[in-house]
Amino acid sequence: MEGSSLLANRSYLVLCCVTVVIGWLLHWAYRRVSNPPPCNKVILPPGSMGLPIIGETLQYLRVSHSIDMPSFYRQRLKRYGPVFKTSLVGQPLIVSLDHEFNRFIFQQEGKLFRCWYPATANSIFGQKSLITYTGSVHKFTRSFASKLFGSENLKQALIHELEDAMKQGFAVWAAKPSVEVHDALEDMIFELIAKKMISTGPEESRELRKNFVEFFKGILCVPIYFPGTSFYKCMKGRRTAHKKLTDLLRDRLSTPEKKHGDLLDLLVEELQSEKPVIDEAFGIDALAALLFASFSAVSGTLTLGLKLLNDNPQVVEALKEEHEAILKKREDKNSGFTWEEYKSLTFTTQVMNELNRMSNPAPGIFRKTITDVHVNGYTIPAGWLIMISPMAVHLNPKLFEDPLKFDPWRWMDETKRSLQQRNFMPFGGGIRLCVGADFGRLFISLFLHVLVPNYRWIEIKGGGVTRVGEMMIPEGYHIQLIPTT
Repeated sequence: MEGSSLLANRSYLVLCCVTVVIGWLLHWAYRRVSNPPPCNKVILPPGSMGLPIIGETLQYLRVSHSIDMPSFYRQRLKRYGPVFKTSLVGQPLIVSLDHEFNRFIFQQEGKLFRCWYPATANSIFGQKSLITYTGSVHKFTRSFASKLFGSENLKQALIHELEDAMKQGFAVWAAKPSVEVHDALEDMIFELIAKKMISTGPEESRELRKNFVEFFKGILCVPIYFPGTSFYKCMKGRRTAHKKLTDLLRDRLSTPEKKHGDLLDLLVEELQSEKPVIDEAFGIDALAALLFASFSAVSGTLTLGLKLLNDNPQVVEALKEEHEAILKKREDKNSGFTWEEYKSLTFTTQVMNELNRMSNPAPGIFRKTITDVHVNGYTIPAGWLIMISPMAVHLNPKLFEDPLKFDPWRWMDETKRSLQQRNFMPFGGGIRLCVGADFGRLFISLFLHVLVPNYRWIEIKGGGVTRVGEMMIPEGYHIQLIPTT
């Protein structure tokens, strides 16, 4: 009995020691995450780093069934102010909801800040992704993408192809008892862009798009790579998409004399030039990123847009009046939408601004400090990460009165227009302004031009909007499309 008691006491002492050691290690890890070097006793912005390792990730990824600013931001904005520290997925960072500081960050790109993205994004879009490069590679990427998405190509070719694609797409929608808008829009956009980028047909592009939808889901989850998890499915989709693009690129490289008139031709020319600024891996990552970006934002914005327009018939009537006036002015009634007509749109531009403000197509924008940066009496040390939130700016009632109200006429108010335009950043800002910004604006305008004068729609199923972090996901919105002419 005495031996058993002694053994029990020793086991108890060992357990206590182990508990103390584990507790000390967790405390040490928490302090390291909460105050990682190099801080040198500088005063950081206020905030909480949450739990060891995972930080405040779970609070950030909490689902919100509203287009309003998520509670993660609202609570911290109220408690700490517009600039605060936190830790997401084990990564300490500063979050900026301050419109003035956001503009300053964009203006100081390359001087005080440089582009940076989380390891999760790099895993999904590739270590050679276009988002991580600067200098000549960044210039090449923007030049390469502008061949398709730049204003010159939009004016000369894409505007007409977009209009034709929309007319055909709406005819298909109208032949069905109902359509799920988000899915149908993704198909419409991706089919056209995949054809222009890599010359795929409708069936092939729809199959490829399914893999890119998994990309989107992966961005919004904890990066746990285990069968059945969203991140696992995301990476599986990434492998499938990259294999398709890799096989396609290598086939083109083996027959460079055969031209297809698409963006991939330009990539092949660069790779086979005397001194290429990119390699194959970068080319694949760039194609994947551009294909993903081409449909992911616009489809969400327009899905929410149809819902908002359905709930605001006075906006539809004003749109109809503007676009019918354009149609009446045409000498040739069979001519298509022109760039001049697009640029003449006034109310449509206000509607487009309001849709982009409320949907916030630009997710969180990440930067890393190159040197110590001073803001609002605090110091952000060199090497720290910053996440800009355009959404929090767009939903700030101090900048946009009654921000949850769909009000295109707010953009007519001369007394507020300057403040609103200065703080409007749906496509980011600075030298990394989204290369597809002009494409997104044109697509929305053309969509409304083809839709509003020729169709009306009945809401079959209301669906809803889910917001996770910065990302908005329209879900289950079904309509029946009915021709009016």
